[in-house]
Amino acid sequence: MLEHLRAPFKRLIEPFAKALVSLGLTANAVTVIGAIGTIVVAFATGITGWLFAGAVVLTLLVLADSLDGSIAALTTGGTQFGAFLDSTLDRIADWALLAGVVIFFVLHADWWYDINRSSPDCISWIGIAAAMVSMMTSFVTSYARARAESVGFEVKNGIATRADRLVIILVGMAITGLTHQGLWLAIAMVLLAVLGLITVFQRILEARCQMAVGHKTYQL
Repeated sequence: MLEHLRAPFKRLIEPFAKALVSLGLTANAVTVIGAIGTIVVAFATGITGWLFAGAVVLTLLVLADSLDGSIAALTTGGTQFGAFLDSTLDRIADWALLAGVVIFFVLHADWWYDINRSSPDCISWIGIAAAMVSMMTSFVTSYARARAESVGFEVKNGIATRADRLVIILVGMAITGLTHQGLWLAIAMVLLAVLGLITVFQRILEARCQMAVGHKTYQL
C-alpha cells in the first residue's frame, strides 16, 4: 500500500546518506546500528509504557533504516551480504516491535483494567493473541518470498508490506500512548493479524499459480 512512496522518500533522505558516507559509515554499520536501536527502544517502550515517545523514536529509527540502501548505492552499489544482513536484521526488529507490544499488554493493563473486577481483561488477551499471530505472519510472509525465490519464482505480492505493518503498529502505539486506552493498540494488532494472514495466503496462491505454469520468474 505504501510502495509508491518509496522513490520520493529515497530522494528525500539522500542528503543524509551522503552526510553519513562523509563520516565514514558503511551501509552494513548503519544496518546494525538501526537494528540494535530498534530492539532496545521497542523493549524499553513495552517495559516503561511510554508508548507515544517510543512510537516517535521508533518511527525515526524505521525511517533511518532506509539509509543503508542509499549509502550502499553511493558507495559499493550494494552487496549480496549487505542485502542478506538487512533482511535478516529486519526480521529481528519486527519481532522486537511485536514483543514490546506483548510486554506492554502484560505490564500495563492497569491503564484500563481494574484487577478487582471479576470479568477478564479481554483487551489485553486480544492484543497479546493478535500480536502473536502478527509475529507469525511477519515471519511467514518473508519466508514465503525467500522460499519461492530459492526455486526460481518471484512472490512479493500482498495487501500488507513491511512498511504497512510498521505504520499500523506505530500508529496504534502512538494513539494508545495519548489516550491511555489499550483498546486502540488491541485494534491495531487485530488489523495487523488479519492483513498479515491475507498477505500470507496471497503469496501462497501466487506461488501456486506461478509453479503450475512452470515459467521461472526470478533469476537466482
